[in-house]
Amino acid sequence: MASFKTKAVVIKTFDLKEADKIVWLFSEKLGKISAVAKGAKRNKSKFLSLSLGFCYGEYVVYRGKSLYNITEGELIDSFQDFLKDIDSLTYASYFCELIDIALQEEESNRELFKDFITVLYLLKTKAVDFEILARAFEIKVLRATGYGMNIENCSICKKKLYKSNYINLQYYGGVCEDCEKVNGMNISYGTYNALRYLNKAPLDKLHRLTITEDSKKELYKILSLIIANNYTRRPKSLEIFDYFKGSEKNE
Repeated sequence: MASFKTKAVVIKTFDLKEADKIVWLFSEKLGKISAVAKGAKRNKSKFLSLSLGFCYGEYVVYRGKSLYNITEGELIDSFQDFLKDIDSLTYASYFCELIDIALQEEESNRELFKDFITVLYLLKTKAVDFEILARAFEIKVLRATGYGMNIENCSICKKKLYKSNYINLQYYGGVCEDCEKVNGMNISYGTYNALRYLNKAPLDKLHRLTITEDSKKELYKILSLIIANNYTRRPKSLEIFDYFKGSEKNE
């Protein structure tokens, strides 16, 4: 039976029987897969640390009848420090949830995997504003799954676009002054410039970007709508987080 060795991150887990776990891995070579980690719940199991949420490691797996099975593994970074900070934990959970809902099983995308690892390390080091990091990663995921935004050209007539204050949510892009502004939302020119930067900048350059609170809200609304309209379910991690933050402000 053929085995595969691949780097991967645990994006969610499920307890199976008394000692086993099912772990969903976003892997470099195989994409998103579900695998059984036998005995992972035992204290002395070699899979204990490798089956924790957010764990980044190198795994050896083979394909069973319906699930993969983990046979070996080596830890690269556990990312368990996320558990010590509610903001880091929320955003890490959101990134994992977004990968889970956006990708089909065994849909390999090495570039997106590289971006995923990058955002986890940027989150760990707190090198970038978490909201900006989230918006940038959302754009990466949307593009990788066929819903990339058209920021450089009018999404309707396709002519070169240097500025816009409207996003068409049917065609996922800006609209020029000559085209009809329907099926979308108004935004500020500053938000559009931020979108343009986020759409093309490498993740390790995000620290250069400063965004106003109003633009952050507009970006969140735009990208949340596109995500909700194109995937079978919408991620809940940030919604719950924002709800509790709003409750705290009102106390």
